Amino acid sequence: MTKKITFYFLILLISISCGDSQNDANSNENQANNQITQEIDTNIYVGAEQIDEYLHLIQNKSVALLVNHSSLVENTHLIDTLLGLGINIKKIFAPEHGFRGNKERGENFNDEIDETTGLPVISLIGSKKRPSEEDLKDVDILIYDIQDVGVRFFTYISSMYELMQACAKYQKPLIILDRPNPNGDYVAGPVLDTVNYRSFVGMLPIPVVYGMTAGELALMINGENWLTNNRKCDLTIIKVKNYNHKKHYSLPVKPSPNLPNDISIRLYPSLCFFEATKFSIGRGTDFPFQVIGYPDKRFGNFTFTPQDIQNVQTNPIQEGQLCYGVDLRNEDISHKFTLKYIIDFYNLCAQDIIFITNENWFNLLMGNSYVLQKIKEGKSAEEIENLWKEELLDFIDKRKKYLIYPQ
Repeated sequence: MTKKITFYFLILLISISCGDSQNDANSNENQANNQITQEIDTNIYVGAEQIDEYLHLIQNKSVALLVNHSSLVENTHLIDTLLGLGINIKKIFAPEHGFRGNKERGENFNDEIDETTGLPVISLIGSKKRPSEEDLKDVDILIYDIQDVGVRFFTYISSMYELMQACAKYQKPLIILDRPNPNGDYVAGPVLDTVNYRSFVGMLPIPVVYGMTAGELALMINGENWLTNNRKCDLTIIKVKNYNHKKHYSLPVKPSPNLPNDISIRLYPSLCFFEATKFSIGRGTDFPFQVIGYPDKRFGNFTFTPQDIQNVQTNPIQEGQLCYGVDLRNEDISHKFTLKYIIDFYNLCAQDIIFITNENWFNLLMGNSYVLQKIKEGKSAEEIENLWKEELLDFIDKRKKYLIYPQ
């Protein structure tokens, strides 16, 4: 009897051991599968790629889109994707830089017929920035899909705001196919004074860097009653999959001709104010928004010469002049908005060079007049930034209500 018990006990031990081994094998396999799944799930998929989320909303409808060259579904333009799915596209609205992204900064262009698709393209730059009632009379629903950079004076969000105004007024639903914000990990700068400095490079009471996607900003526009007569736009946001505000996103295409890479997009909020000065920030070179220079050796050892570049930049500041300055291409990709560059170069001028050539333009970009005044008074970046601290904190508090992605 004792031998039988011993025998059965050994059998039981072997069974348990085999079972544990099998369980360990299954566990390891499951962990491996979960790891593979997790790796796949971390990829970012923009709103336009979530076709199943919005196709049913536009089938059997007349559709108009505000799009440009950045409106891609993987490597195919959204227009081509939707036409291939049999969607009835009536017309395209084009923002600054045009539908194909080949127009220069601020260049006005006329309505045209797109050669590739045969669709009418209506310009929303120049004197007309908002679709008219006539434009929308044969349209059931609209789509906005443009890659933004999350900076107040980058005009794609102004075009989105004007589109929302038209949709709200004429009661047309709007779908926003959301995209990541490459400057979406922080909030900085003064909040725009909309009473005195509202323009197409600043239409909303938001800071220079506002830390929101286009979809989140659209929700804020609705929620804060920023549309005329407190109207509401009928909004549907198609979210970005696997995105959060701390996640680095490298843009697959240039959002505009002079923002060619990640570092230029990160430096853009800080360097754009040089556009109101005599200093070059690299327009007319292969590294725009990555350098600062002027034809005077006191400004640095790095040299470059701006030249015309077709479809990118004509007549750049200091065209044909050898500029001396600094090369910022090795700046860390985590760079955040600062007044340091504009203040440093202002002080280097020592009053014998007229630094600001267009004070009104500088103030429109900054969203106020007090920053320039304080720079002239010799205040430091920290001293000036403290002046907008309270309004910035107020904006950050309001912003929380409209965030749809983790911070």
